[in-house]
Amino acid sequence: MSLAPHQFWQTIDAPGTHVGGVTDGWVDGVPAALPDGREILLPIRILPGDGSSAVASLIVNQASFAVEDALSQAMADMLTRIGVDVVIGVPTLGLPLANNIARRLGHSRMVALGTSRKFWYQDALSAPISSITSPTQQKTIFLDPRSLPLLEGRRIAVVDDVISSGTSMAAVLTLLERADLAPVAITAAMLQGTRWQEPLAAWRDRIMAPLRSPRLQLVDTKRWIPAD
Repeated sequence: MSLAPHQFWQTIDAPGTHVGGVTDGWVDGVPAALPDGREILLPIRILPGDGSSAVASLIVNQASFAVEDALSQAMADMLTRIGVDVVIGVPTLGLPLANNIARRLGHSRMVALGTSRKFWYQDALSAPISSITSPTQQKTIFLDPRSLPLLEGRRIAVVDDVISSGTSMAAVLTLLERADLAPVAITAAMLQGTRWQEPLAAWRDRIMAPLRSPRLQLVDTKRWIPAD
């Protein structure tokens, strides 16, 4: 199936809808399965370099509301089993998910981290951050000091959209550690590949996601197969 770029992430399809796999590979998109087996078709994004490496991409704020809701419900179900008091959203694309999830958990609000410094923010509650999708942009992530009373002594879940290299989430955890906060759960809509496992090794038993997708490599047939 060949889709225009805006058509990805728009539908939740029945199990087995999208063919391809380890042997045959994929051309334009890769299906990722929800816990109940339903599939979301993700576009293949070629990474900077020689054109032989790619990832299956998920951009939540370009997805349909039905897809966002399905992901948020699956993540909320995971957090319900653990029990959390407050949800922290990681900018940028973790914020709409955190909002959605907090509502499903019956919370009255969530706590948003920020990358735009307000004059009352403190250096002690900040950390440098970068991501695989914006490799040339170095940002700083902040925790608003006014949010600390909402977090201290609470069971915290951190919510992001995708964990890939693990560097962004590692920065978030460093920031929270500076505030003497340790989340009981880290959840993302998707775990991408396996490279995140090393930088987040100390947290692996707390990381969960409804979707998983491999990194991809291009083969002689001009198709993409899993690389890790």
